[in-house]
Amino acid sequence: MTGSDVPPSFRLAYVPGATPAKWVRIWRERYPGVPLTLVEVPAAEAAGLVRERGADAALLRLPTDRTGLHAIPLYTETTVVVAPKDHLVAAADEVTPEDLADDVLLHPLDDTLGWERPPGRPALDRPATTADAVELVAAGVGLLVVPQSLARLHHRRDLTYRPVPGTPESRVALSWLEDETTDLMEQFIGIVRGRTVNSTRGRPPSPPKAARPDANERKTAAGRSTGKSARRGSGAPRGGKRGKPRRRG
Repeated sequence: MTGSDVPPSFRLAYVPGATPAKWVRIWRERYPGVPLTLVEVPAAEAAGLVRERGADAALLRLPTDRTGLHAIPLYTETTVVVAPKDHLVAAADEVTPEDLADDVLLHPLDDTLGWERPPGRPALDRPATTADAVELVAAGVGLLVVPQSLARLHHRRDLTYRPVPGTPESRVALSWLEDETTDLMEQFIGIVRGRTVNSTRGRPPSPPKAARPDANERKTAAGRSTGKSARRGSGAPRGGKRGKPRRRG
């Protein structure tokens, strides 16, 4: 099968916590003939996967290395602290970094907030993943500060979370190669930006319309369809000249 024979498809990578379901549903409604494949990727690997052409685009977290990539910021997440339900922070609507000064704050190696060190006291070791850190919170080892979507992703009945204003925030962005904004990429950008199906940039280009015939061509065509000459009016007699009107006696 040659390159021109390969049917079009679109691969979208996404990091844990990102929720592409709405955009995927719209894509499948608008372009049922173009399969969209989802690829879950760790946050630290998302940008590299796009550069290596392992995906056409990615929903990734900022900050990240954007060398060679376009990035459209989509939304900013609330930062929360994950704690056991019987912890003091559970009694508050929100907490400040100062409120966490006496607690052990876990700092997983896949942290997405881009800070050198969370507030509070550092743990002896850094957990490998956010999922591991959540397990340690449940075991009473410490607390964890993460984007809210990750707190929901790793939700447990024995844990809760509260907003922490004044801490770094994670932004989710749509990213793709700078030199490869394909027609399919433009279509997905249109969906993410809320363009309707009737938007010029949100749908595949329509074929050119045929030029409208001029007035003489329309008359000629009408004459052919009725069998009448286009030069003769529909009410004209078929014979010779009209006679003079008769006088009344």
